[in-house]
Amino acid sequence: MTDRTPPVLRPEHPQARPLAGLLEEFGLTAQGSSDGVEISGVTLSTADLHPGDLYVGIRGANSHGASYAQAARDGGAVAILTDAEGAGIAKDAGLPILVVPSPREALGEISAWVYRTAERPPLLFGTTGTNGKTSTSYLLEGILRQLGLVSGLSSTSERHIGDLSVVSRLTTPEASEMHALLARMRESQVRAVAVEVSAQALSRNRVDGIVFDVVAFTNLSHDHLDDYADMEEYFQAKLALFEPERAKRGVVSLDTAWGQRIVDAARIPITTISATAGVDAEWIVTIDDERAAYTEFTVTGPEGRSLTTRVPLIGWHMAADAALAIVMLVEAGFELEAIGHALDEHDGIVAYLPGRTERVSGEHGPSVYVDFGHSPDAFLNTLAAVRKFTPGRTIMLFGADGDRDASKRLEMGRVAADGSDILVITDHHPRFEDAASIRKVLIEGALLAEHQPQILEVSPPEKAIRAAVALATEGDSILWAGPGHQDYRDIEGVRTPYSARDEARAALREAGWA
Repeated sequence: MTDRTPPVLRPEHPQARPLAGLLEEFGLTAQGSSDGVEISGVTLSTADLHPGDLYVGIRGANSHGASYAQAARDGGAVAILTDAEGAGIAKDAGLPILVVPSPREALGEISAWVYRTAERPPLLFGTTGTNGKTSTSYLLEGILRQLGLVSGLSSTSERHIGDLSVVSRLTTPEASEMHALLARMRESQVRAVAVEVSAQALSRNRVDGIVFDVVAFTNLSHDHLDDYADMEEYFQAKLALFEPERAKRGVVSLDTAWGQRIVDAARIPITTISATAGVDAEWIVTIDDERAAYTEFTVTGPEGRSLTTRVPLIGWHMAADAALAIVMLVEAGFELEAIGHALDEHDGIVAYLPGRTERVSGEHGPSVYVDFGHSPDAFLNTLAAVRKFTPGRTIMLFGADGDRDASKRLEMGRVAADGSDILVITDHHPRFEDAASIRKVLIEGALLAEHQPQILEVSPPEKAIRAAVALATEGDSILWAGPGHQDYRDIEGVRTPYSARDEARAALREAGWA
């Protein structure tokens, strides 16, 4: 990582708590004296360390975090939380050491105690699923603002605290960062928070110590099989959000078969929703009108209650995400009529989703969309949405992540080829993989497609977008999938400054399109 790594948002006026109180609360003992020691924060990283922090040393892939105990002390840490191995490593740091079997499993509850996040919490909404988590979270936050609430957001793209916005590091931050963020939100009088909850967040204890008021499931499709043995294990990770220890109520989309499995296995009250014809759900989403500037839809629920509105995005899947957000609010106690009134005042939902089918082109020339989608299912839905508003040819440009789920690459290539007239395969985040080898597999996948477009291989992506624009004419559309909102490329562990949006606009200008 470089100095481009986004900051951790913490409370500006932390309230210190005595280490002795933490020991008593959790039944722990300390190696070394806890007398007079007060903790005002929690961190896993010396790079994010503040004076007064409890430094948490966790065994990593290559080293143990306790190896940095001396650096933590020099940076102002006042105590260390670690396991038995870490205690041995950190014993000479001269700080009180708290030993637990698994520091990661203890991190959420301890961070919640330090930051007091269970005291006067805001309404908490959590969304999980393969695709649609970010869209649902942004749309939910947008509606909350239209309802007049000071809102917060934690997503793949950004963290919001009212009008403050910073770029995100992870889809869901580490538990210590999550609780620090919630404490900062409390300082800012935030009343409701939309949180994007990844499978990894659930598997790696990142939302421990949080009980959501309403959680939602969007869908499940092929992704993250570098982290999970198979789709069943991936599903079980998502299912963990629908336990009473994590949430009070749930809203589940039945648009994939996995949704019914969530309903059958959940241990909290569940409401169902679907945008698929013929599916028996409590809330039904119908598409009323589709334009290049918006999608109009109606969501109809029990007792014939309904709401018709617009989302400023293309594609039925975006309307489905917006409807899911609306039903989450209803489950949290908001009146459907009040939501409808707030939306009518602005002729629909007001929300900006960075890098989600984001049009970056002007009034004339080809339409260029930048999107964050990086799975076969995301390609399928977004290509279909773009094609619907493209009188000419659909040009697809994409690459694949290095050092991530390689099992989806063939299918990504096949789906991209099937849905496009011209396919440009390039690089994305190669990380420590050979970029040419990644492109080779994507091309192999594209050649499996029933429909065969013109296929080009162009590297690096700066050249690829210019090649795509050079091929495009008035009425054509270019969908650049993968980079979305991101402002860097990961090349051999270095975050190299890079913006697909800026590159696309530059390519259009160079080609003579205003």
